Amino acid sequence: MICRSLISLERFLMPNACIVCGGAVSPRASDGLACPVCVSRARAVSGGCSRCHQPLPPVGPCCFCAEWSPRLRWARSGFWLGDETRAIVHHLKYQHCPGLATLVASMMASTLPRPPQGWLVPVPLGGRRLRHRGYNQSERMARQLGTRWGLPVAPNVLRRARETRTQTALTPEARLANVAEAFVASAPPASATRGQGSEVRWAILVDDVLTTGATLDAAARALAVAGWPVIGAVSFARAMPFETRVLDGAAVRF
Repeated sequence: MICRSLISLERFLMPNACIVCGGAVSPRASDGLACPVCVSRARAVSGGCSRCHQPLPPVGPCCFCAEWSPRLRWARSGFWLGDETRAIVHHLKYQHCPGLATLVASMMASTLPRPPQGWLVPVPLGGRRLRHRGYNQSERMARQLGTRWGLPVAPNVLRRARETRTQTALTPEARLANVAEAFVASAPPASATRGQGSEVRWAILVDDVLTTGATLDAAARALAVAGWPVIGAVSFARAMPFETRVLDGAAVRF
C-alpha cells in the first residue's frame, strides 16, 4: 500500500495529472488529484422521492426504496455515478488514494444539507478487504464529513458479521441475499449528548456509492436491532436510474 506521505511526495516530484481527464492540475487544487473542471462536471442528485430522492416514475409512488426497512428513514446521495465520480470512487477504493476522502467530503458537504444531530456511522469493510486495502474509505469520508458538519463519528458501532462478495457484479436480488444479516451493531452511546442535552440516537450511515440500497438497508436493520431508533444515510454517488452495464460477461441492471 502506498502511504499518504509517499503519494504527496510523488505529486511533488512529478507533474500533477487529473485522475479523470489526465490534464494538468494545480498542486493547490483538490490535493492535486482532480481538476476543478472535472469536479464541476459531477451531476448533483436533487428532488424526487421525499425518502430517497430518487426520480419519481411518471405514475405512482417511488419503487426504488419501497422494499427498504422502515427503519431507514431517508437516504441522500451527493452526485450521480458518472464518469467523473466513478473515477474518484475507483481511485479512492482501489488505487490507494485515501486522501481523496477530503475531496469527496467537500463535494458532499457542498451539495447535501447538514443532517440532523446524530452520529456518523461508516459502513464497515470485511476484515480481509480491510487488510488488503489498508483503510476503510467510508470511515475516511465520515471523519471528513464530521469535521465539516460538526457531527461525531462512531467508527466501531457497525461491524461485519461475515465476509461478503463484492456487490459490483450482482443482480439486485443477489445483492439482498449477499448482505442479509451481514452486519451486527452496538447500542447507541449512553453519553451521546449534544445541543440542549437531549440524548442523540440518530445513526447516519456513510457509504461511497448507493446502487440498490441493499447494503444500507441491511446495515439499518442491524442498527435498529441494537437500539438505534432513527437511521438515515448519506452517500457520495448513486448509480444512474435504470443503468445497465455488462460486468463479468453478464448484463446487470441497477
